[in-house]
Amino acid sequence: MRLSSQDSLQLSRRYLDLISGKALAQDEIHAFIAETVASYERYVNRGFLTYRKSVTESGQFAALEWSGSGSILRDVLGREYIDCLGGYGIFSAGINHPRIVKAVTDQLQRMALNSQELLEPWRAALAKILAAITPGDLACSFFINNGTDAIEGAIKLARLHTGRHVFLSTLGGFHGKSMGSLSLMGKASFREPFASGLQDVRFVPFGDATALEAEFAKADAVGTPFAAFVVEPVQGEAGAVVPPPGYLRRARELCSRYGTLLVADEVQTGLGRTGAMWGVDHSDVAPDILCLGKSLGGGVMPLSAFVSTPAIWECLVPNPVIHSTTFGGNPLACAAGIAAVNVTLEEDLPGQAARKGEWFLRALGQMQARYPQVLSESRGKGLLLGLEFPSDSIGYRFAATLFKRGVLVAGTYSKARTIRIEPALGIADELLQEVLNRIEDTVKEIAVSMQPGDRTGAAAHPTPQRSSAELVTSDHG
Repeated sequence: MRLSSQDSLQLSRRYLDLISGKALAQDEIHAFIAETVASYERYVNRGFLTYRKSVTESGQFAALEWSGSGSILRDVLGREYIDCLGGYGIFSAGINHPRIVKAVTDQLQRMALNSQELLEPWRAALAKILAAITPGDLACSFFINNGTDAIEGAIKLARLHTGRHVFLSTLGGFHGKSMGSLSLMGKASFREPFASGLQDVRFVPFGDATALEAEFAKADAVGTPFAAFVVEPVQGEAGAVVPPPGYLRRARELCSRYGTLLVADEVQTGLGRTGAMWGVDHSDVAPDILCLGKSLGGGVMPLSAFVSTPAIWECLVPNPVIHSTTFGGNPLACAAGIAAVNVTLEEDLPGQAARKGEWFLRALGQMQARYPQVLSESRGKGLLLGLEFPSDSIGYRFAATLFKRGVLVAGTYSKARTIRIEPALGIADELLQEVLNRIEDTVKEIAVSMQPGDRTGAAAHPTPQRSSAELVTSDHG
């Protein structure tokens, strides 16, 4: 129901008071939680009220994200959680890293957005920095707001440069949810409701160099060569799947042989997440187009980019606005990006990820040997790790129970039974040890409750089925 202008003004003033830090009594906090849940029910998407552990596993009062720093999140009631989800990869430098926040607030004092006509210095500066740290001859950058947009730009650039329209992607690959990027996704449940995206996309098993070579040869034989092969160096949403040694080098060779562009989707793996600056660095491979995002904004601003070589970029020069964006490359985002790269280099976040990831993965392997009926597999690279369970229900129970122990994790989009571990790369060693302790307590609890031969765990911990209306009622107390 539409409110009067005066009532709407009062509502906005009330929310601005809360944003500015107005203190609330305990009963006011409880009422605000209930109001937020009701607003999700009515104005956002009530599906989230049964989907998110922050509602279904938080007891009487849902967890409203309120503040955070480093590797700790706090809700409006002051409950603390060790963040091992990292906003699906945005918090590589940690939550509210002070140097990144300072860069953004310093720029905010001058100007938040750009006029679109004058040259934007921090856009140029960040592009120059990326040219210095990306592999091979990559030098030219286009900045946008999220990883999906980066993939969309790479699709357009590949088509424009090659004059081809057929793309190759991988089974299990995840490249975003807009129509173009969704067409490259290797999972039916996300693709099928939006079936008429890009029609000329082929799929090949990830990590299988023989199948990849056969796909290239087949496309060449029938006269439908690929514009680009789009691939993640480590598949994130498929469950931290690492390809066998030599796979990306073979992909590079095949792309070069057939005149196909190699597009590395580093939206999740880039800027140190896998224990190297870029996921392709583990294979000493230079792609033709590099897509990055998530952590590029330092966990403070939305920012992504696609980067390519001057030779490929030349097709964008005659009409420099053939691909454009209103908010991409704005001063605040680019200031955050410059600071994020600075922190990544100065604190050696890739090196930290390599050391901590190796230790953590080794400890998870030992835990798997102790509790094989619960933990099926642990894998990954750096601090992009996946824990795989025998069933979706056991995976859900693990994430839910760990949430109650104050550790935030979640499943992957493409494989629900795989739980991601994706903390800040600079997470303190002692905090990482505490996470491991709580993981083992959770796995042990599930193991004790399971019957011999049980591979589902469902009877011991049924998935909550409360309706959103019940959730609103419960949060009113």
